[in-house]
Order: sequence, then C-alpha cells, then structure tokens
Amino acid sequence: MNDLLPVILSGGSGTRLWPLSREAYPKQFLALAGELTMLQATWQRVAPIAGRPPLVVANEEHRFVAAEQLQQIGVQPLAILLEPVGRNTAPAIAVAALEATGGGDDPLLLVLPSDHVIADEAAFRAAVLRAVPAADAGKLVTFGIVPTGPETGYGYIKAASAGEVRAVDRFVEKPDADTAAGYVASGEYFWNSGMFLFKASRYLAELEAFHPAMLAASRTAWQQARRDADFTRLDKEAFTAVPSDSIDYAVMEKTADAVVVPLDAGWNDVGSWTALRDVSAQDADGNAHHGDVIAIDCRNTYAYGERLIALVGLDDVIVVETDDAVMVGRSDRMQEIKQVVARLKADARPEATWHRKVYRPWGAYDSIDHGERFQVKRITVKPGATLSLQMHHHRAEHWIVVSGTAEVTRGEEVILLTENQSTYIPLGVTHRLKNPGKLPLELIEVQSGSYLGEDDIVRFEDTYGRA
Repeated sequence: MNDLLPVILSGGSGTRLWPLSREAYPKQFLALAGELTMLQATWQRVAPIAGRPPLVVANEEHRFVAAEQLQQIGVQPLAILLEPVGRNTAPAIAVAALEATGGGDDPLLLVLPSDHVIADEAAFRAAVLRAVPAADAGKLVTFGIVPTGPETGYGYIKAASAGEVRAVDRFVEKPDADTAAGYVASGEYFWNSGMFLFKASRYLAELEAFHPAMLAASRTAWQQARRDADFTRLDKEAFTAVPSDSIDYAVMEKTADAVVVPLDAGWNDVGSWTALRDVSAQDADGNAHHGDVIAIDCRNTYAYGERLIALVGLDDVIVVETDDAVMVGRSDRMQEIKQVVARLKADARPEATWHRKVYRPWGAYDSIDHGERFQVKRITVKPGATLSLQMHHHRAEHWIVVSGTAEVTRGEEVILLTENQSTYIPLGVTHRLKNPGKLPLELIEVQSGSYLGEDDIVRFEDTYGRA
C-alpha cells in the first residue's frame, strides 16, 4: 500500500490579503486562484499520489469551515486536529506525527501548507515521488523552489551537492536585494517552500533530540485531546504550554539528515496581493482583474470586487473591495497591509477579524444594516440544520421568512413558518430556529435593543458543542 500521508496545515490567519482574508475566514478558505478554495486545491493536487486521506491541522475557530470544504470535494480526512492556540509549524507537525503513529503505523508525512498555488501539478507530484526513496531511508526532505529572480521575501536553502536529491548545506534568512541576486546567480540556492516529506517516526526522533520539551508538551496535548466523530480537540491547557517555533528552527536547521529536492512547478505562496496578481491571468498591459472592472489606460493593476470598479490612468496599483471595506495601495507596498490590520486591532474594530457575512456551522448571517438600537441581518440556514437553544438579555428579534420553512421554538411553543410569515421573539425568551426542509431557509432578522453584540447569547443546548 502507498505509505504517503498528506498533512495539510490550515492554521494561518492570512492577514496579508486583508480585506478579503481575515482571521475568522482566512485565505486558505477562499477561491483566489481558481474555482476551488486553496484548501481544496491543496488536497486535489496531491490526491493522485496519496496513500490515504489527509490529516488536517486547523485552528479550532475554523473547524466547521475546514470540514465542510473538504466534504464538498468528497474527502473525509483521517482526522482534523484542532489547535486551541497557534504554536507555529513544529508543534502542529508533531501532533500530526503522533496521530499518524498512534495506531502503530509509520507513514511518510507529506507536509503541505494549505494556502499555496502550484501551476504545474504534475511537476509537483513528480518531485514528491523523487523524494520518496530519500524519506524512506530516513532523510528529512524539504522542497526547494527553483528561484525565478532575486526575491527578498523568502528564506533560502543552500544545497551542498548536485542531483535530484541534494544535501542541505544551510538555511538562510530573508536576504537583501544584492545578497538575493548573488544567491540566484550561484545556482546553489533555492527558495524555502515550507513543504516537507519524512517518516513520522524520524520527525518525532529529531524533535526529541533537539526540542524535547516541545515534543513532551505536544504529546500531552495529543494524549489528553477530546475526540468526537469529526474532530480531535487538542487539550487547551497542555497545548498552550507548548513552546512556539517553526519546523525550520526547531528541526531542519539542526538535523544532519536534511536534504532538498529542487521544485520548478510555478509555485507561489500568495503572500500578498501583488503575488496574487502575478499568478492571475493578465491582459497585454499586465492587468489582472476579478469581477466587474473597467480599466482605462492602466498597467500592472489588480482589482478584486463584487461591485463595479473603474480604474483610470493607474500604474502598479492594487484595489480590493468587499462588503465593508476598500483597500487601495501601490503594489510594491502590499506587505504594509499588516500595519492596517494592526491598527484595526488596536482600535478594537471588527473588520480585523470578521467579514460582514459570517459563516456558522448551521449556515451564515449577513449584517445588511445597523444603527442605534437596531440591526438587520439576512440569515441562511442549511437544510436540516439547527441553531442553538438560546436567549438574549438585551435585545428582541423579529423574524420574517423569505423562502423555505422555519421551525421556531419560542418559549414553550413550537411553530412552523413559511414564506412571508413572521414571528416576534421578546427579550429574555428562550428560542431556537431550525430548518426542517430540504431547501435552504432564508429569513430577515430585525434586532432591537440596548445592546446588539454577538456576546449577548446565552446558549442552553447546541448541536455543535458551543453551549
């Protein structure tokens, strides 16, 4: 049996692609470079050579989105390991390796970030297969991207030899422009892709040798995890105590068994809007647009939005429009978006974390209007889905069914509402909303009261474990 087990790392927040990517719904869950989301595309490109379904490591807050997106493309992961807090890649891979070996197996782990673009998928799979013998022999393989220019935004790997599998001489930090140019000219350096292949036991052994405290704490978090049908929830207290570090620092820079396999497959980590422009289809003037865009006398622009965007006489400008924010900037300064996100967080603004449309395990809600003491939401409930049994201390709610059928629990009574019917939930009354039908339920909710925050919810029962 093929022993290749993909480990998909999906814990990132992707704030460099704000305002489209946000903490609550980051870039790996967005369809940025095709019809599939980046998470879905990551699995699809490796599926032809995988020996089994993937292990997924995800942020606990993203658990339902990750599970649903994989279900949409017909894959049931071996496990979805949930991180209660971020601890970087070394602990994430450690708990995946512990899970992979927990039943006595020792598979080859193909570690893949969930937010990369690879244009030539066949070349990627061929590189992985070239790396398998070295990994089988106990080497820790990393994939080095053949550089296309003196990029200063990536770390580099210097190879110590030639061939399809090369010993690693050293890892180097992100260089300045002159140093990067020298690296590329030498032909000995590759971009550090953050993708790896090794036996699960070899990774655990090297982590034990170089960072035993990290492995011990990771093992405790895994052993004390709560497991249900869909998720493995790492113990929060134990995982919070795990030292935070990347696999590069914790293992790869220290081991004597690191090797690099060159990869020339149109790789891009989509780390900025400029990078996304570079991997998107462009017109003769270098413009790449998504949505309803009119560009007059523009060159090297990128525009993304749902409403009409008109650009006139612009060079090297990025424009991104969402329901609640517009970002405009020069393409060579897109890395500074993180400063915008930092400002939003400092001001406690929700736009750093949430979109106007918020996804929930039962569906989604879109806050379409608000003012002093009122808020209007468009709510969509999946067929068969149920919201929690809850109440509010500070607001009342009016529900108007637009389409579908709603089963409403209101205090001691249960009523059915259909299109154009409505009900009123007084402040302090226990209530629940369910879609008993086979079609999506859509309704308008009008909230009124002295406080309308999402934390004014007292849950008594919940299908999704949030009570």
